[in-house]
Amino acid sequence: MGVKKINGGAEDFINKFVRALGGDSTGTDASDPWVALPPSGISASGGSKTTNGDYTVHTFLSTNPFSVSSVSGTGDVRYLIVAGGGGGGCQHGGGGGAGGYRCSVKGEQSGGGGSAEPAFTVSASGPTSGTYTITVGGGGAGDGPHGTFSGGTGGTGTESSITGNGMSALPSSGGGGGSSMSSPNTNAGPGGSGGGCALDGTGGGGSSTGGNGTSNQGYAGGSVSGYPTTPTFAGAGGSGGGGAGSVGTSVPTSPIIAAGPGGNGVASSITGASVTRGGGGGAGSHSPWTGAPGGPGGGGQGGTGNSNAGTAGSTNTGGGGGGSGGHPAAGGAGGSGVVILTYVT
Repeated sequence: MGVKKINGGAEDFINKFVRALGGDSTGTDASDPWVALPPSGISASGGSKTTNGDYTVHTFLSTNPFSVSSVSGTGDVRYLIVAGGGGGGCQHGGGGGAGGYRCSVKGEQSGGGGSAEPAFTVSASGPTSGTYTITVGGGGAGDGPHGTFSGGTGGTGTESSITGNGMSALPSSGGGGGSSMSSPNTNAGPGGSGGGCALDGTGGGGSSTGGNGTSNQGYAGGSVSGYPTTPTFAGAGGSGGGGAGSVGTSVPTSPIIAAGPGGNGVASSITGASVTRGGGGGAGSHSPWTGAPGGPGGGGQGGTGNSNAGTAGSTNTGGGGGGSGGHPAAGGAGGSGVVILTYVT
């Protein structure tokens, strides 16, 4: 049973006092996943600065400094670091993998099924006088169009990170690119989450492997088990890019099925509202089947038919780009990442 208000303020006072001691609360703050954290006592600037109850939130949509002017408490900062997503492959192309997803909010999770990570501690002094570099990675380019392959896969997303002022760097890996149908076929790229594979282009019986994800950041992309000969390969699609929350969908070729969807992203309430990020890109497919959807969390839609490109991953989600359906269309670019910092005021 919660503590009742006395003269309108006792409950709030008791909850904040208990939290400051590092304990738990039985009042209205008991559902707060940060209730056991003492005040950080930080005064800082950088990014888009907002408040969420007792917490200050800094959201970085592009690379910028985080400047700490003073610290009177623990100096602990919790974070969400999402890297840029991988680009989609071309022609029956695999979906791009989501950017690496690292989270240290209590009660939430990192990508790849990993637990929430510890906070990091900031200081107003140090080698760079309290200034930290927040790097927000961009999405990888989609491969193609057909006939101008850039090596057989979409581009790898760019790393996002927190560095500087003497701290150990906190990097998050860019998503792996989805592979393209070419001869010989190239396996999909590894990354924060791995890219998905195109329909195998080796001409008979081969297989292709989805890119591996990074531990505690994301999942692997889907695979394709072989190259179909009956019925004609013209309708078959690739496999989905890996997401922060689940693997990309693999595609068997006997019987042929439509393209594989991208893996799911992961939800975080670090800003006060639940937002899902880190969805894998959907694979492309030739007609009569349609391209697959991207995973929830910004993954791009796979293209359908000769002229439909894959859709880009959503901006500032780290979503993977969708694979293209056929030639001459190209795979979609990966979505850019985001870095969010928050601390108890």
